[in-house]
Amino acid sequence: MDEQQKNHLKAYGIAFWTLKKGLEVDWLLNYYGGSFLINYNQEIENELKIRGVSYGVIPDAKVTAILTEISNPEVNMDIVKLEKVPKIAVYSPKNKLPWDDAVTMVLTYAEIPYDIIYDEDVIGGKLPLYDWLHLHHEDFTGQYGRFWANYRANGWYQDDVRLQEATAKKLGFNKVSQMKLGVAQKIRDFCGGGGFLFAMCSGTDSYDIALAAAGIDICENMFDGDGVDPNAQSKLNFGNTFAFQNFKLDLNPLNYEFSDIDVTNGRAIERTRDFFTLFDFSAKWDVVPTMLTQNHDKVVKGFMGQTTAFKKSLLKPDVLVMGELKSNNEARYIHGQFGKGQWTFYGGHDPEDYQHLVGDPPTDLNLYPNSAGYRLILNNILFPAAKKKKQKT
Repeated sequence: MDEQQKNHLKAYGIAFWTLKKGLEVDWLLNYYGGSFLINYNQEIENELKIRGVSYGVIPDAKVTAILTEISNPEVNMDIVKLEKVPKIAVYSPKNKLPWDDAVTMVLTYAEIPYDIIYDEDVIGGKLPLYDWLHLHHEDFTGQYGRFWANYRANGWYQDDVRLQEATAKKLGFNKVSQMKLGVAQKIRDFCGGGGFLFAMCSGTDSYDIALAAAGIDICENMFDGDGVDPNAQSKLNFGNTFAFQNFKLDLNPLNYEFSDIDVTNGRAIERTRDFFTLFDFSAKWDVVPTMLTQNHDKVVKGFMGQTTAFKKSLLKPDVLVMGELKSNNEARYIHGQFGKGQWTFYGGHDPEDYQHLVGDPPTDLNLYPNSAGYRLILNNILFPAAKKKKQKT
């Protein structure tokens, strides 16, 4: 899985496909970019050829030498056994909206199966059926993504509002914001019970904002028919959030931001200098972040979104930063635990489309089979397949 691999993204699909066959996969952390070791099988070799994934067939003596090298306490490597096929869900609207989602695109490209679920499914109690949940580009505050200022006359926006309002009424909520809070709390319970949560773009900060604002009206009249609570800011409960604290709400409905968590506004970074760096973790001591940062590049191209990256000053003390742009004091890729589960937030919209705009065509991943930015998504998808072992203390 280093620079010699022709298709990094489809290699993850091979690992998933192998697990579905009832076979185990060893993930060799920090060994040539996080390589996979699988017992030889003619069917697997045929699939590797079909999907265009680079591989090598090695003798048992070479395998023994590799395992011995990795077990050396002086080297920063480890072996994680993948033994479970994670059941994957993507929280995404079933109506067509004029943007795409990086996670669904890379899952499809890597040929990893997933289910699409949305508000009715979550409120209806389906989350416990899954191991891993991704939050699509979403607005959990009930303000329809703050697209009102620029797109309220567009048919797709009007259709989305009608559908959301009808769904909220059907599910017994008076407002869309109340429904979205109910969804956010169900997701919180899913994670607390042992689920794995992954979110990108506005699915990150709007999620935490919704939890902090539980029971507080932060939506202006055009979103819910009445005004905001004038004391909303002082009533926020940061004890409810996963990642962020002490943030300030942006209550202006004309602004394309929910709060000051995101760094997009006022960000003076030229595209040619917009990169973020992945941290190095101890494979033998910090197994989880090591898994989540496996890559053939440690310096990854930046990319924008409604939520591009997070102000480090607003992170909770126990949040682990796994990728940052240090010169701008921003965190791009963060991780944490909640109850028995774990979550990862990844800023930006599409790792291979620097500034994805509403209405832009989807990225063709056939052009980016070695995307370091997309690999971070796939690390999270394989994460719940790993055999759990006790952390060293």
